[in-house]
Formats: sequence, structure tokens, C-alpha cells
Amino acid sequence: MAFNLKYLGMTLVEQPKGEELSAAAVKRIVATAKASGKKLQKVTLKVSPRGIILYDSASSQLIENISIYRISYCTADKMHDKVFMYIAQSQQNETLECHAFLCTKRKVAQAVTLTVAQSFRVAFEFWQAAKEEKEKRVKSGSDGEVTSSSQSESSASLASLKGGEVATGNLLDLEEGAIAVFATVGASHIDNPFIVHNNSSSVNNNIVWEIDDGLDEAFSRLAESRNNPQVLDIGVTTQDFQTDECLSPTDWDKTDVNAADRDDIFSF
Repeated sequence: MAFNLKYLGMTLVEQPKGEELSAAAVKRIVATAKASGKKLQKVTLKVSPRGIILYDSASSQLIENISIYRISYCTADKMHDKVFMYIAQSQQNETLECHAFLCTKRKVAQAVTLTVAQSFRVAFEFWQAAKEEKEKRVKSGSDGEVTSSSQSESSASLASLKGGEVATGNLLDLEEGAIAVFATVGASHIDNPFIVHNNSSSVNNNIVWEIDDGLDEAFSRLAESRNNPQVLDIGVTTQDFQTDECLSPTDWDKTDVNAADRDDIFSF
């Protein structure tokens, strides 16, 4: 999903999430942008389960590529309701950065927020499925070795089997009841960031699962520390958003009636 926005700027924050913290950060960014008097940079923000990719709209030059697991918070600002912001950990120095963008209207800011949150959920569920598939492969391989051993040494096979069962138990204690991604989003329409199809006949066209180490570590921590690790904090509930409107892109490019009167702070 791609959104055409205007980049307001960035400021450092001390915490990975928080409504008051994000509101203060956006206030600083807006004040700095106004004081500069410069024309805002037009950007294209693409959201997927892999993360956020930012391009310069005029030159199509890549500005930044943020992995989904580095994003800790996003929201549509309540005071400046046409502003979308997210907090992410920098890849260079691990600092926390708050980036803010001016949207054409409030429902676009809401739509970007919901899209990022949904992409985070999909990414987590793909990761979960990849982990489970990897565990099955490990267990299957271990069981195969045990079966081969049992044909020659029946006494040793029992010990091998017991050892294999212990060694191939769940590698990660994940929360039960997670919603399967294919039940909520059509599989053919999602770019799975953790799956590569191998067409070699030698492997019987089996699916090869590959998980980025950073993502694996980040999502593992979430799975262990949070009751709902698949949910990205967006500061509000979907009920607070104009869900029907913000998810319909038909009139996103239209200007809100009296928008300038309500939000003249953005009269750059």
C-alpha cells in the first residue's frame, strides 16, 4: 500500500511508545518545520509486512527502508489530525526516532496508521508460521534419524527417540489462540517476508523458510514479554477512527471542507 505524503521531519525520543511522548514529539517537529519556512518534501510511503519504504516523490530516490520489527509505535496525531507519525529504532546507532508526515486529510493519516498496524500483525503471524514450520522440519529430521538408527540398534533407538523428543520440543513458547494470517488476509495478496519458493526438483519444490536474525530476535522478545505480541500500539482503538471512511481511498485526494480553518498551522 502506497501513500503520497509530505515529510515534516524527525526528532529523537527517549521511549519507544506513548501518547504524550508522541504528541510532544510531533509538536516539536511541526514547530521546527514552520520555523524553517521551507517547502515540505513530497514523499511516497510504501507499507508492507516487510516494513516502511520511503521514496522521494519527484526523483523516486530511496530515502529510507525501515524493517517492520524496528517500528514500536505509530498514530494519527490528535492535535494535528492530518499528521501521521511513527517511532522506530535507528539502524545506525539504535536511537529512537520519531518521524512525522503531513497527510491531505485526517482519514489518510488514520489509514496509514491502520495499514502499518495491520502489516505488523501480518508480519508477526508470518514469523510465527515460519517458526512452527521450522520446528516441524527439525522434528521431522530428528525422527527420521531415530527411525534409521532403530533398524540396526533397537536398544539404542528408544534412547535416541526420547532424546529426540526432548531436543525437538517447542523452541519458543508462543501465545495460544493466535489468529491464522490466512483467515484474515488472502494469502495470494500478501508479500510474505519470510518465505522463498525453491523450484529445484531436488527438493521437491518444498518451501524454504528464511527468517532474518534481527526480526527473529525482536519478535521472540515480543512473544515472551507481551500478551498480544502481534498488536502494534497505535495509541487508540480502531473504533476511534472513521474506519469506513479511512479505509476507502476513493476521495483521499480531495481537500476537506474548511480544512484550512480547522488546521491553519499547516499554512506553509
